Amino acid sequence: MSSSTLSFPAFLIITTLLSTLLQRTVAGAGGDPLFHFCSSPQNFSQNSPYQSNLQTLFSQLADLAPPAAGFAKASIGHSSIDRVNGLALCRGDVDSDDCKTCVLEASREISRRCPLNKGSVIWYDSCLLKYSDDDFLGQVDNGQRFYMWNINVVADPAAFNGKAKELLGQLAKLQAPASSKLLYAVGETEDKKRLYGLVQCTRDLSKEDCESCLGGIIGELPSCCDGKEGGRVVGGSCNFRYEIYPFVGR
Repeated sequence: MSSSTLSFPAFLIITTLLSTLLQRTVAGAGGDPLFHFCSSPQNFSQNSPYQSNLQTLFSQLADLAPPAAGFAKASIGHSSIDRVNGLALCRGDVDSDDCKTCVLEASREISRRCPLNKGSVIWYDSCLLKYSDDDFLGQVDNGQRFYMWNINVVADPAAFNGKAKELLGQLAKLQAPASSKLLYAVGETEDKKRLYGLVQCTRDLSKEDCESCLGGIIGELPSCCDGKEGGRVVGGSCNFRYEIYPFVGR
């Protein structure tokens, strides 16, 4: 896997060398993170109230997310100086045991990769973990995002790009019907050469903000993954993925 960065720091493009790398399922332990950002310019001190609050936050998110259909948010601390805000989101098809495993692994790994940082975000294939001293809950975050794609190119990129964009756009409108608050949708095209898609938002967002967030990243097609057999744009509040093969459970 190779990578290159754009001019602004909170953005990464990742390419895959083999399509099988996009097929792996990372449920926490046993898999590497997709990416992470140490996003705050501020640090906290060892054994400080902030560090204690952060560890409490990690524990709460791991306990609360699995039974709540894979999402939890919390704010820990009474003082604005020591308060930490965070959320955990598991992919919509991940079961509760794998969700908890992933969130726990994400907590350990982000502590190792961003030690003493007051704000960080880490993505696995199965979950997202994000925390900050800023109160970001309920706010759309597409500043922290990255691309992934399959290096294989389709025969007719223009037609394929349009097909992918149409599928994802339809899923963005289906992610939160009146009967559901999951902000998650999967689907596929019905033609002979099927295309499979997924969209998801963190559930601190409203349905309207989720649709707006997804519209923003879907709008990056085809520049993100022009004519590629599979691709993702993954952000701090929403993400999409499409592939020419099924990649989620039912």
